[in-house]
Amino acid sequence: MNDTIAVVGGGISGLLLARTLRERGAKVVVLEKSRGLGGRLATKRVGEAVFDQGAQYFTAKTNRFMTLVEDWQRHGLAGSWPEASAHRWVGRPSMNSIGKYLAEGLEVKREAKVLGVRRVDKMWEVEIENQPILRVDRLALTAPVPQSLALLKTGNVELPANLAAGLGALRYHPCLALLVTLSGASLVPTEGLALSQGPVRWIADNVKKGISPAVAAAVTVHLSPAFAAEHYAKTELELFPMIEPIIAQWLGAPVVNVALHRWKFSEPITVFPDPCVWLEELSLGFAGDAFGGARVEGAALSGWALADKMGA
Repeated sequence: MNDTIAVVGGGISGLLLARTLRERGAKVVVLEKSRGLGGRLATKRVGEAVFDQGAQYFTAKTNRFMTLVEDWQRHGLAGSWPEASAHRWVGRPSMNSIGKYLAEGLEVKREAKVLGVRRVDKMWEVEIENQPILRVDRLALTAPVPQSLALLKTGNVELPANLAAGLGALRYHPCLALLVTLSGASLVPTEGLALSQGPVRWIADNVKKGISPAVAAAVTVHLSPAFAAEHYAKTELELFPMIEPIIAQWLGAPVVNVALHRWKFSEPITVFPDPCVWLEELSLGFAGDAFGGARVEGAALSGWALADKMGA
């Protein structure tokens, strides 16, 4: 086919979908609202400190995804987490390297916030903030499902009733990530630390992880979904005094700085029964971790599944 395709969302699902379709000869443009690519494979610099503030690692259980990870490894973009079990993969030199690599050769519009989409004369009109209307033949929505549904609602696009109900029922956990810079070495185990109870879910030192060599310690602290939901609007100045007594035993050095990153749609609570959705009559598709599973591999498999449905 010689039509044009817009992929809304520059996470792993959207980037792999776009790459696959482009390899098959399609004209594809990826629209990403933020500056970064890769979704939750995200890295943030705070002063001289570098933090993986989203997904801390990923696993590979299927042959198809393992083949991709091995390619990343050959290109120096993935490696094993130091001293952790071999199945934990991390981005090198940091998580956002993978998104940058997957975007190579693609037409990607960053900081392109999609405000709405509508169906006009069997085409899709995509309204982008501060940009001209983009007209395409086919549309793939790979952002979190509530965001995708909101775009369709703006354009008065109606989905089949059963599908609308199924998608509308999907919910996500939020996440709050505290990014803590220390003046000295931390006491966080090299492999990171998962906590099963209380407001803290995960702690990892990005220096020991190998991504933040310019500071003594750069600690990512993920707060639990329940705590994040209750305190989502709070600032780092409000949150850290609540959390510091819980993590003090692992800090081991004075705190230099605390930053905060909010993930409103961190991970799906439930997963849609199919790996993707493709509506031929509307030339509209959905993919993402809410379809393939709440991990990086699930997002990848969903993007590939939608590419297979769409053909080329």
